[in-house]
Amino acid sequence: MTAQAFDTDINETDGALIGPWRRPRQMLQAQVYDAHASIHDDATAQKLGFKGGTIEGPTHFSQFAPLGARLWGRTWFETGCLSAHYRNACFEGEEVQAILSKPLPGTSQCQIQMVKRDGTEVLRGSATVGDPQVATALEARLTELKPLADPVILRDVKVAQTSRRQTVRMGLDQNMGDLYPFSLRQKLAVITENSPFYSSGENPWRKAIIPMEMLSVLLQYRAKDDPLPSKGPAVGLFADQEIRLIKGPLFVDEDYEVEREVVALSGSRRTESAWVKTRVFDKANEVVATMLLNMATIKDSYAPYEEEYRTLYGSRER
Repeated sequence: MTAQAFDTDINETDGALIGPWRRPRQMLQAQVYDAHASIHDDATAQKLGFKGGTIEGPTHFSQFAPLGARLWGRTWFETGCLSAHYRNACFEGEEVQAILSKPLPGTSQCQIQMVKRDGTEVLRGSATVGDPQVATALEARLTELKPLADPVILRDVKVAQTSRRQTVRMGLDQNMGDLYPFSLRQKLAVITENSPFYSSGENPWRKAIIPMEMLSVLLQYRAKDDPLPSKGPAVGLFADQEIRLIKGPLFVDEDYEVEREVVALSGSRRTESAWVKTRVFDKANEVVATMLLNMATIKDSYAPYEEEYRTLYGSRER
């Protein structure tokens, strides 16, 4: 007998599925990359103008899982996609709520939103299953990007650069390294929406499956072994992220191969961004999932930024 995926209390209205208020937990205080603490460390974040260490964006994806499962059932776990633009940081102790607007008749795409108690929008985007025949939120966003002009941190990064393939795996008790210094079991102890699907074979696939938020961890697990040639040390944050299952779900204790490709470079007043698409291959060499990630590096966090800008571009206004 298959267990129910979630026991989450969902409020259903004529136009939306609304999840309960949750307080997501911050598990990256000890995260290290570029040999320094990250935006999830209180002191580092406060130096850059945040009130504390931020909760990593894909943590919020878990609150949408019960909504997707309610709407689409098994299909959600096999071909579900969340595509989100992160708009405001969330901090430990804050309550947030996931809202999924129901799709128009005959379509398989919904708008998603997450808000804080005071109405602040944490993220917005789209949820889809299968091939929705329309652009996801980030596919549409890619067509509207402000190109990266006068790069400093990303000056050696080029569109179409592709990494070598890497083998990745996630065991239940496997520590996921410097970038993610915890195990899946530890995450499941605090995840906002737990499921028997995540820790046992009590599901349609008879094997424990990896939660969507932890697919981000799996796909980034060995990224530092073949990094982009960006300048550092500097602090980055996830500004946009899309995780798409094509032949899902992905399973605990199973080997996959990943490769990353730079698909766009963009910029803002405060950041330089590399948009990287990660493809996940199974043992049959079929693409089973993809992730599109905009890692936005904060200019002010790179100590020699101004000096190097002047060297590269002279007195040109930026």
